[in-house]
Amino acid sequence: MGARTWRAGWRWLFLAAVLGSARSEGVQSCEEVRKLFQGRLAGALRGLPDAPRAGPDLQVCISKKPTCCTRKMEERYQVAARQDLQQVLQTSSSPLKLLISRNAATFQETLETLIRQAENYTSILFCNTYRNMALEAATSVQEFFTDVGLYLFGADVNPEEFVNRFFDSLFPLVYNHLINPGVTDNSLEYAECIRVARQDVSPFGNIPKRVMGQMGRSLLPSRTFLQALNLAIEVINTTDHLQFSKECSRALLKMQYCPHCQGLTLSKPCMGYCLNVARGCLAHMAELNPHWHTYIRALEELSNAMHGTYDVEHVLLNFHLLVNDAMLQAHVNGHKLLEQVNKICGHPVRTPTQSPPCSFDPNKEKHGMKISVRNGEETLANRRKDFINSLRPYRSFYGGLADQLCVTELAAASGLPCWNGEDLVQSYTQRVVGNGIKAQSGNPEVKVRGSDAVINQIIDKLKHVIQ
Repeated sequence: MGARTWRAGWRWLFLAAVLGSARSEGVQSCEEVRKLFQGRLAGALRGLPDAPRAGPDLQVCISKKPTCCTRKMEERYQVAARQDLQQVLQTSSSPLKLLISRNAATFQETLETLIRQAENYTSILFCNTYRNMALEAATSVQEFFTDVGLYLFGADVNPEEFVNRFFDSLFPLVYNHLINPGVTDNSLEYAECIRVARQDVSPFGNIPKRVMGQMGRSLLPSRTFLQALNLAIEVINTTDHLQFSKECSRALLKMQYCPHCQGLTLSKPCMGYCLNVARGCLAHMAELNPHWHTYIRALEELSNAMHGTYDVEHVLLNFHLLVNDAMLQAHVNGHKLLEQVNKICGHPVRTPTQSPPCSFDPNKEKHGMKISVRNGEETLANRRKDFINSLRPYRSFYGGLADQLCVTELAAASGLPCWNGEDLVQSYTQRVVGNGIKAQSGNPEVKVRGSDAVINQIIDKLKHVIQ
């Protein structure tokens, strides 16, 4: 006897044994069904059949044979079948959700660190090079980087406005300490006049515009990247808790628990049968797949584009150098600026002043920054690259989800006896449909109607973030 013939014979013997055992058990007792119902569903044994009997009131698990189920059991099984599928969905999406949520948290934490580091660099610049105005500049520096953080993390603030606000507030300090130092009018009215005059006299040349350009080009992609990751988490959370239709719930019950009614407590659905039920139940979810695929590709393209002046890490950590260039330019053009300010604001009422000392400890901060500086392998760009590489295998996640659930979790192994919705058989003979709503018109197990409003809303959000 050849190995192939032996294996085929063994399978048929196994099928006959299972069928015979199940039918014999089904005729004699419902004890195993009662135990599983109580243990798995925490159902009360009271009112459950001890032996198979007719079930004329059953709605889904209808059979010509005697049954171990009652209408109440059927209702409980239907709830359990929905919960089982939801649990399997959550288990399948868990690695993807963990990958995205962990990286979203890491990127936000890294950006927060970069903002603090860039603020420290700028504060050290004032303390080391412009010590006499450092304390007065501290509030402007702090407010600027607070606005940077607010914008990056989704607040409705305008980069052009907070860049202008920073240089406007800086000009009176530069005027008082670099252009017209010594005894200077410190009145609020005069300082306000100088602040307003900044955009007319352009003391810092084109540097404010350069900063605006760099901030706009680098902050927006990073802000969008974070928003996109948070949207991905929302998509997964939504699909993890999607409400199944009545037709789907009935099909799940028939596939998962109706065999229990015949005493077939160990049976699993045939692969083709499982695919039809899963593809029918997840048809609306499969509509996400092309948009999810495009979303991941767009995320990858965005990440690849975030370098040079589009790299937030480079822009933030070099901001203090542009501030220094701006101060030097104002100092070099000091005589011209003095004349322009006098013409616009008048001559100051000169009163003796003394600049407060710098309260920032540059040595302490320098030490802190040396610890936090990352090597080449730990840059934000490399972290993004590693994340995208890990995300890429999930591009077709929603398109292959039904198949994955059947292959890894739900269906019987190839060649073994399996449940076809009515009995244990060697193979499923009905047509197996494809994925997506259009393919379900010929589904023999689940009727799929219309579109799903929740899925449509998620698709619209994905389209928006892709743009």
